[in-house]
Amino acid sequence: MSGTERLTLADARDLIACAFVAIGVPGAQASSVAHALVAAEAEGQVGHGFSRVADYAAQVQSGKVMGSAVPALSAPAPAALVIDAGDGFAYPALDLALEALVEAAGTYGTATASIHRSHHCGALSVQVDRIARAGLVGLMVANAPAAMAPWGANTAVFGTNPIAFAAPRKGQPPLVIDLSLSRVARGKVMHARKSGTAIPEGWALDASGAPTTDPEAALSGTMLPIGEAKGTALALMVEILAAVFTGAQTSREMSSFFTADGPPTGAGQFLMAMKPAANGFAERLEGLLAVIEALEGTRLPGSRRAAAIAAAEADGIEVPTAYLDAARAMTAG
Repeated sequence: MSGTERLTLADARDLIACAFVAIGVPGAQASSVAHALVAAEAEGQVGHGFSRVADYAAQVQSGKVMGSAVPALSAPAPAALVIDAGDGFAYPALDLALEALVEAAGTYGTATASIHRSHHCGALSVQVDRIARAGLVGLMVANAPAAMAPWGANTAVFGTNPIAFAAPRKGQPPLVIDLSLSRVARGKVMHARKSGTAIPEGWALDASGAPTTDPEAALSGTMLPIGEAKGTALALMVEILAAVFTGAQTSREMSSFFTADGPPTGAGQFLMAMKPAANGFAERLEGLLAVIEALEGTRLPGSRRAAAIAAAEADGIEVPTAYLDAARAMTAG
């Protein structure tokens, strides 16, 4: 994929929002999607940014994603929120969940939000960052279509099942940790396929279980976990919280995030927000982080993300022209 163009974040959001409105997605839902995709692009998560626009659009047009769905919130208990995404985009459901979650955690100290009948939720870092900017500690997990086998097996049972965490910092952007339980997010493999580039060996296996550098073969095979058996144990934990607990589809039951065929994905997301106790949390956190930063050769998790966001806010983002052309074609009808 050759050629890029630089856009301001505002122009990027406007382009994506207009593209989805042009295919019948209501303005509020289109804006929610646009903000999330551009936020991911700004922090360097290109597999969750513009590269998703054409796939999302095809899924709206096929009915796999209900673009006009309005999420519904209920509260079986005051600090236990349940959100039905209505087989629509995940982002409006997350917007609704986060607003209520922050309020409930501020009142009760800890609150959870369980989202079902959802879709691809992009970069989890974007969501937990919002929790931390409200002065709360945030945790989020999500499941995804099966792409990773239990350790020792060759059949995909788990998605890449990411985990994200964020904590507020005194006078600085939040500490944000976001990791896929596969060695890399599957969106990076998809981006490599669309870009016509190979992937490094060690990311994935092909359908026969052999290592591969071909992204097409990787998408037909399985992703390798971080930490071998420990990675798939964590993936099981995420699957229980994001699917079993929320009532969402398990990874094995889900249809692809990448294709327009099949039923709605029915993905699940689970979030928790916690109000720091009055025990000097901010000072204690800064003391711990200062110890880490003082060690030679180390850096805090999320430091590259923070630098990328600052650069994007100042100078905009470089986006492959092919992705921009696809979005512009949507606006042209």
